[in-house]
Amino acid sequence: MTATDRSIELINAAAQAAADKLAHDIIAYDVSDVLSITDAFLLASAPNDRQVKSIVDEIEERLNKELGAKPVRREGDREARWVLLDYVDIVVHVQHSEERVFYALERLWKDCPELELPADAKETRGKAEEHARLQAAEEATRTDEDWR
Repeated sequence: MTATDRSIELINAAAQAAADKLAHDIIAYDVSDVLSITDAFLLASAPNDRQVKSIVDEIEERLNKELGAKPVRREGDREARWVLLDYVDIVVHVQHSEERVFYALERLWKDCPELELPADAKETRGKAEEHARLQAAEEATRTDEDWR
């Protein structure tokens, strides 16, 4: 069994919405062969809680406006460290970068086929690592300046 056309349509719209809000490392998996409850997972991350919320809000708004889809469940909103949007056909996970590294959902689903995503979403690959390097360099510079 493979993800339905509707699932792929939802995944692509959600991935584009996440990319438009500068999400990092957007990836989607077809989990239809291993799970009976959903067809696909979309994973995305952001370096801070506010951006996680912004990405989630944009995905929810875009899927509702463009495709008439509303999540049946939304979890993790309060802390905004890992927000899950369940659309039945797809499940969207937007995680704070630290949670993304810690839980490593990609390892769990690596045997599932990766779904093709819009170009903007693909370009987000490696952004979390790049962001972490820049943050570390900035902190090192600030620390050096503080000692002077």
